[in-house]
Amino acid sequence: LQVEESAVSLWNWTVTKHTGAVISDEQRAKLRFVACRLICLCEGSDPPEATIRRQILMSMKTGKGWIDIGKAALADGFLENAVSSIEKLYTKLRRGSEDEAEIQKHRADVEKSLFKVLSYQAESAVAQGDFQRAVMHVQRCKDMLMKLPKETCYLSILCYNFGVETYEWKRYEQSSFWLSQSYDIGKMDMKYSIGKEMQAKVLRLLATTYFEWDCSLYLDKALKAINLANQENLHPAGFFLKVKILLKSGASDEDINAALAEFTQLEMSLDFCLNTAKLLLEHGRESVGFDFLKSVPERFESSPHLGKITLLHIEFLLQNKRELLAKQKIEEVIIGHYTGKQLLPEALNQLHIILWDRAAKHYEEKNYSEALHWYNYSVSFYTPGQIDQNLAKLQRNMASCYLHLKEVDKAKEAVKQAQRCDPNSIFTKFSVYKIAVMENDTDKAVEAVIEMGKLAEKPSEHEDKLRVDKNTGSNLLSLAAQIALENDQQIVAIKALEYLSEHLQDCQQLFAALKCLVRLMLSKVMAENTEKRWVCLKNHFLLVDMLLKLSHKKLGEAFTEEKFTGDMRILEAHWFRKVAWNLAVQFKDRPEKMRDFFVLSFKLSQFCPSDKAVLVAQKTCLLMAAAVDLEMGRQQVTPSGQMELFSEALQHLQTCKEIWKVLKLTGDFAKDPTDTLLLLYEFEARSKLNDPTLHNLMESVWEQPQIEIKTLEIIASLAMESPARYPVLCKKALQSALNLHRKQAVIDAVKFSKCLHSLINISLPTGLTDLDTCVLQEVWDYFEDALSVVSSTDTYPEMEILWLMTRAWNTGIFQYTVGKYKEAEQWCALGMRFLNHLGSLKKSYE
Repeated sequence: LQVEESAVSLWNWTVTKHTGAVISDEQRAKLRFVACRLICLCEGSDPPEATIRRQILMSMKTGKGWIDIGKAALADGFLENAVSSIEKLYTKLRRGSEDEAEIQKHRADVEKSLFKVLSYQAESAVAQGDFQRAVMHVQRCKDMLMKLPKETCYLSILCYNFGVETYEWKRYEQSSFWLSQSYDIGKMDMKYSIGKEMQAKVLRLLATTYFEWDCSLYLDKALKAINLANQENLHPAGFFLKVKILLKSGASDEDINAALAEFTQLEMSLDFCLNTAKLLLEHGRESVGFDFLKSVPERFESSPHLGKITLLHIEFLLQNKRELLAKQKIEEVIIGHYTGKQLLPEALNQLHIILWDRAAKHYEEKNYSEALHWYNYSVSFYTPGQIDQNLAKLQRNMASCYLHLKEVDKAKEAVKQAQRCDPNSIFTKFSVYKIAVMENDTDKAVEAVIEMGKLAEKPSEHEDKLRVDKNTGSNLLSLAAQIALENDQQIVAIKALEYLSEHLQDCQQLFAALKCLVRLMLSKVMAENTEKRWVCLKNHFLLVDMLLKLSHKKLGEAFTEEKFTGDMRILEAHWFRKVAWNLAVQFKDRPEKMRDFFVLSFKLSQFCPSDKAVLVAQKTCLLMAAAVDLEMGRQQVTPSGQMELFSEALQHLQTCKEIWKVLKLTGDFAKDPTDTLLLLYEFEARSKLNDPTLHNLMESVWEQPQIEIKTLEIIASLAMESPARYPVLCKKALQSALNLHRKQAVIDAVKFSKCLHSLINISLPTGLTDLDTCVLQEVWDYFEDALSVVSSTDTYPEMEILWLMTRAWNTGIFQYTVGKYKEAEQWCALGMRFLNHLGSLKKSYE
């Protein structure tokens, strides 16, 4: 008993709190659920009538509550309990009644509750998509209407709601069933009918369902339904739907005219009439549509919105490519504008939009004269001296047309008018800019770009919302750079790019603009023939250089851009590094530019993942940059200039060595000459910088078993190339080279002779007489080596043999002059030993 009282109290509390909107529908459903379950638990074996009635009410309300919040599956159990309780109640009432009249009264009372529960069960079934169960419950309700005629309206509306729901779910077959049921039930008892207006509404939705389900298959049913609807209650919506169905079915113009005639007396709004005309015209029924449109003004003579009819007429004339008739209609409107028949502001604005759209279409088709014609129609509606931002935009558009037609004076006049109306607009400045570029007025163009840049930073507050966009200024600056580039005005293009880089916040947009400009520039270069291409490329160098440096700068900044992802940055970096590489190759006749582009390509590649391909590209860029620096250093006149270039080369080489270490871990590079190039370049840079670490560098070189003869000979040459002077290193390199020559299976006498020549020269300077004995002994050994090779081959160059003979003889003579007769006799005899190996020259020296 205490539980039952608590349950009842909870139920009542829920009802009172819901009224004051203290709890939500879902909370109410949950509280009812708890209260109802508790009541059911308290049920005894033979509960009193009041208890059963309370259970029925609570079960019904709880089930309905779950349905209303979209949890129909939870409702079913409670609704079944309600049905069971209703059966218990009926049994109990029958047992306590003997009078037939009283029994009938109880039955009617019970059936009323059962009808309500069955309708809720139908709602639940529809919500759960169980069509057959819903039909079964509704059919039982329908069967009960004979005894409960007052419920006719309720059941009809319920079926209509089911029809609406299933229509929205596009379950057209089910929807048509429910709507048909609604209509049929509504006719069962006219006293309790839903009324003609509602019946017509049901039929209109039924016709719409057939129409959208399959118009070709259910056309007759759709027409029958809409005709019935119009018979029940004539309504504009019914008229419009009938026209739609007839049009879809391909009915004749006569049938459509007949349908229109049915509604001649029907009260319809102007917009409704216009929509009907639009429907007819959109379906290609020009004759019917225009006739109907012509009849509309008669019905709305006093309406201030008659201009809408004219606008629709003009729109459809244009859509049907009847421009001449449209122009006549527009000219009539212009005349009316100045004779007291002005359009309302809204209609006038719409007309301007139509005129501008038509002008824009002709502009896109490059029919600039015709575009001006349409813009002039728009101008006709403005009074002289009127200040209006739309007029400024109109004048700017006209200026663009004039520029394309090369009518610069007219364009300037149009821009002047735009400046009068909207002087602080970035678009007006852009128009000024275009004219300045066309007239090659660099100063004025640069001034316009500067003003555009300032406006891009702070857009004018008064500019309308359609035009103010955070990227508008950047788009115009990008376009300004493109226009300047197309007209070969590099200074102006660079100024535009400077502002572009400062104000463009969207990295994706910036890189799209930069790539566009690079492609445009390269396309201009490649369009030239081979002879002019180089000149064109040199002319565009400043712009190219700026574009790539700007790309590098922005790639570095892009790390903080949320929308600019890592993958995007990598793709952009790859694109620009390849462009820089290709340009470096193009500048092979301009070492400094070539070096700059290789360095730039390397910097851009640092934003790419360090895979093998990128590492190879980085290594090559740095090697090429170092090689160019060394080459320019050799040709540099001033010592300071030389030092600077050799230092830069060394920096590139140090970075390259680090990359090369990593790269060698990725594969086999046995045949790659990079190690040799790095050694030679570093040796040259350090030797010419008089680097004290040079000897330490070379210590590791002498120990390398795989070093080539050619490399040693180049080192020897570089060691004595001004401003370097390292005779000890030169001699060591030549000695190592000579040792390698000796180890060859077959000695190359020509190469051997050259190496030996250089070694003797560095070891035995010409003209010196006071030589150390050990030096002479060392040089003597070189001559002995030469004799050995000369004796074993007939390919030793004769001039080299002559040179060896002469050097040995002269060395003896130098010894003789200082009184060293024994040494003199030895050296002269050594020289004479070469005499026998001379060919044609032997007789001259015997």
